[in-house]
Amino acid sequence: MAYTHDRLMADTGLDEAEARVRAALADAGFGVLTEIDVKATMKKKIDRHMDGYKILGACNPNMAWEAIGLEPRIGAMLPCNVILRSVDGGTEVSAIDPVASMQAVNNAELHKVAGQVREMLVHAVDAA
Repeated sequence: MAYTHDRLMADTGLDEAEARVRAALADAGFGVLTEIDVKATMKKKIDRHMDGYKILGACNPNMAWEAIGLEPRIGAMLPCNVILRSVDGGTEVSAIDPVASMQAVNNAELHKVAGQVREMLVHAVDAA
């Protein structure tokens, strides 16, 4: 089972891709709670260079509320990460597949919520 939904945004730089992904996530009801500039962090912490790489921690409050209500410790697996990375030909966008990440949790109702979140994330990534 794949653990991400991926899309190449051809001929699109990281900054433009990020703006489009953020807008598509917002349109799908997600907010970005966390942001990690991995490229800058690796340079600062271990003086290593890498191509552009950002992690956006996306959360849909209604879906998170429902998930936490079903499984109170599920917050350890939130928010849903979306990565943007510079690759030859553009920017690759990858969103976590919540269904794959929730396989370790034995809760059928939670799996239904994860399926809904997956559909929402796939739509957002594809719409960006």
